[in-house]
Amino acid sequence: MTNLKNLEKIFRGLANRRRLHVIQFLLRKKEASVSDIAEEIRLSFKSTSKHLRVLRQLDILDNRQEQLRVFYRVSSSLFPLIRDVIKYIPYSRE
Repeated sequence: MTNLKNLEKIFRGLANRRRLHVIQFLLRKKEASVSDIAEEIRLSFKSTSKHLRVLRQLDILDNRQEQLRVFYRVSSSLFPLIRDVIKYIPYSRE
């Protein structure tokens, strides 16, 4: 039952177009800073950070800090099926 609950949490976290856009962007770029991601998804730094925090808490993203900048990448633990589905969603900057 725990795996089903975890999967439900992941799908709820992914049920947001901005978060899907973040993941698509990171799958293409491999790694990006918060400011690069905010610029790409056309959202404020603060709002982008909130979306990144949700994805990080769900273990969808990993991060690393380099001085004052934080860089994010898609976690290798993301289910391969979900990763593949997101790759095939048409990319748009809307």
